[in-house]
Amino acid sequence: MVDFSLMAKNMRSSEIRRLMKLAADPSTISFSGGMPANELFPIDVVDELYNGLDLKTKRIAMQYGPTPGYPPLLEALKNYLVSRGISMEGQELIITTGAQQALNLLAKVFIDPKDMIITEYPSFIGGIAAFKSYDADLLPIALDNDGIDTDAVASAITTHADRIKMFYLNPVYHNPAGIIYSNDRKNRLLQILADKPYCIIEDDPYSELWFDEADKPKTTPLKVMAPDLPICYVGTFAKIFGPGLRLGWLFGPKDIIDKCELAKQSMDACTTTFTQVLASEYLNKGKLAPYLTWLRPIYKRRAALMLDALKATMPQGITWTVPQGGFYVWVTMPEHVNATDVLNNALAQGAAFVIGSAFDPLGVKNNSMRLAFSYTPEDQIAKGIGIIADAVKTLL
Repeated sequence: MVDFSLMAKNMRSSEIRRLMKLAADPSTISFSGGMPANELFPIDVVDELYNGLDLKTKRIAMQYGPTPGYPPLLEALKNYLVSRGISMEGQELIITTGAQQALNLLAKVFIDPKDMIITEYPSFIGGIAAFKSYDADLLPIALDNDGIDTDAVASAITTHADRIKMFYLNPVYHNPAGIIYSNDRKNRLLQILADKPYCIIEDDPYSELWFDEADKPKTTPLKVMAPDLPICYVGTFAKIFGPGLRLGWLFGPKDIIDKCELAKQSMDACTTTFTQVLASEYLNKGKLAPYLTWLRPIYKRRAALMLDALKATMPQGITWTVPQGGFYVWVTMPEHVNATDVLNNALAQGAAFVIGSAFDPLGVKNNSMRLAFSYTPEDQIAKGIGIIADAVKTLL
C-alpha cells in the first residue's frame, strides 16, 4: 500500500467537480456553477484580437514566458490597478494560472501545519481546499449584510494571536454570500488589523460587476484603503473575459511576491503565454470597459429574476441575501433543514445548486445553499427556483 504525503492526506474533496458536472448537464436547470454563461463570452473580440496580431507576436504567444508573466500584460495590469487607485510603491505583480493558483501560492509560502487562517463564514470553496491541503486550521467568522463580524475578529486575535498566520477575505460581492462590505465595516476591520503581522488575502473576482453606478464607490479595494498593510490582492480575468483563459494575478508586497515566484517555478514555470497575449491586447485595446458596460445589465436582470422568483415561491422562514453585483444569492433555511436533502429532492425534479456545507471551512453547517444566477438562461430561472422552493417545502 502506498503512503501519501501529509499534504495529499489533507486534501479536501471539493464540490467544484460536482457542481461543474451539474452545470454542464443540459437536462438540469443549474444554479450551481459560479461562472459566466457561454453565450456571454466576447468571442468576436477574441477573434479580432488574435487576427490582429503580427506573426512575431503569435510566435511569442506559442513559447514559454517569464515566470512573473508576459511583460506587456504585466504593464497593462499595473496600469489597470493604478486606475483602481492602487499604489505600486513597494509592491510587485505576478500572473497566475487562475486566481486559484494565487491562493495556493500564498498558502504554500506562509502556512506550516496547524497554522491558523481566519476566514469568513461562509467562504469560497477553492480557498478552503487550498488552505486545508497545507494542513491549516481554519477559524471561520460569521458574515452579516455589512461584512465580517469585527468584534469576533478582535476576539479571535486576542485568543489566537500566536497561531494566526493569515486572513482570507472576499469583501466585494462575496462568493458565496453575495454581500458587499460596508465602508464602516471595512474601516473597522482595517483598524483592528493595522498593527498586526498577518498576511491579508483580499480575493476580488467580482468588483467590476456592480449593477448600479451609484454602488461603484463601495467596490474600493482594501488595498487602496490601507496601502501600508501586507495585503495580497488577488484578481482574475475569469469573470471579466473568460475563465477558460486561466489567468489570474497576485499583487502585493515585493518580498511576498518574490517568494511566490519561486513557488510558482516549481508548479508550472509560467502561465500560458498564449492567453496572456490575448489578455494584454484586451486591456491595451480598450476592450474591457465596453464589455463590462454590456455585461452588467445582463447580470442585474438575472439577479432580479432570481430574487423575484424567491419572493414568489419560497415559504416563510427562508431568508436570502440581496446582491448589488456579482453572481450569487445565499439562501438560509431553518437549522433542522439539511441542504443535501433539499438538493437530492430538487435534482430529481431537474434543478441544482451548491449545498452550504461546501462553503463552511469546518464542513459542518448545512442549512444554506448558494444560488448562482450568472449561468442560467433567463427563461429557466423562475422554473428552477420554483423546483427548489418545492423541495424546501417538503422538508419544513
